[in-house]
Amino acid sequence: MLQGNFGKIQVYTGYGKGKTTAALGLAVRALGRGKKVAIVYFDKGGDHYGERRILEKLKADHLEYVATGRERFNARTRTFRFGVEEGDRQEAERGLKLVEEYFKKASVDLLILDEINSTIALGMLNLGKFLEVLAKKPEQMEVVLTGRDAPEEILKRADLVTEMKLVKHYFYQGVEAREGIEF
Repeated sequence: MLQGNFGKIQVYTGYGKGKTTAALGLAVRALGRGKKVAIVYFDKGGDHYGERRILEKLKADHLEYVATGRERFNARTRTFRFGVEEGDRQEAERGLKLVEEYFKKASVDLLILDEINSTIALGMLNLGKFLEVLAKKPEQMEVVLTGRDAPEEILKRADLVTEMKLVKHYFYQGVEAREGIEF
């Protein structure tokens, strides 16, 4: 496990681009120092996410990741399924159980919960239930929580909060999601 002053909770939230990207950068940094890293993707089912191709190659180097969630993005048509269905809630619960297992095993130095904030904000996962699980976090495990609309209770519990602020985005000029950049 990590030595020193580790075991903080970091939150990357806001409406700007870069929350997952920042978390993945931290994962790469930790891996570069020989640390064990796990990522639980919430609400990111499907296989169109480009970073997972490289993550597959890093698995042998102390990295684990699990994607939960149902497919929302159709890469062929570049359309997104909005709304929350029962299957989305079931997948969020599956993700939370995985987090509990990582906490019980205490087998990683850094655990990233990608899109957990928005999963809670959208009602796929109960905030109180998540906070109960978060309270079981091993003392020395660093945890990163990403996603827009981080609940106030999570912000209060965090040791570091970074808000990505949307100033300008090409999406609003009609540019579709681009392979290798947005997915």
